[in-house]
Amino acid sequence: MFRRKKRDDEPTDTPAAPEQTDGAATEVSEPVAEASAAAEPEAAATEAAVTANGDGKATSAKRRGNRVQKVGTVSSDKMQKTVVVRVDRLVLHPKYRRYVRRTSKFMAHDDLGATTGDRVRIVETRPQSAKKRWRVVEIVQKAAK
Repeated sequence: MFRRKKRDDEPTDTPAAPEQTDGAATEVSEPVAEASAAAEPEAAATEAAVTANGDGKATSAKRRGNRVQKVGTVSSDKMQKTVVVRVDRLVLHPKYRRYVRRTSKFMAHDDLGATTGDRVRIVETRPQSAKKRWRVVEIVQKAAK
């Protein structure tokens, strides 16, 4: 937490700086120009990483990152292009050391036509409405009829 000050007579891990005997300053090459030249291929690689998907929209894998995915059961499909997905998870109770089922409900945008009872995979996305921030990307299992 608190470190004591090092005394001058204690050895340090870092090597001592070399002493300059003459008054002339040593000339340093320009690493800035080398760094900017090295950064240009990276910028070209970043531009090359931008690809056009089927919609014609440009997307970047670096910018988007990994989005949170959840698998749940559709509990309501009474809205147009919106479903309510119930996601269950097991949580260890801190006192009793037993697993307790916790349920969360998410509203998700649905272009695939999922119905009540289907197992679906949802992914987080930008806000579609006041409560809708998820999108159905896959119907894992259709409901038994």
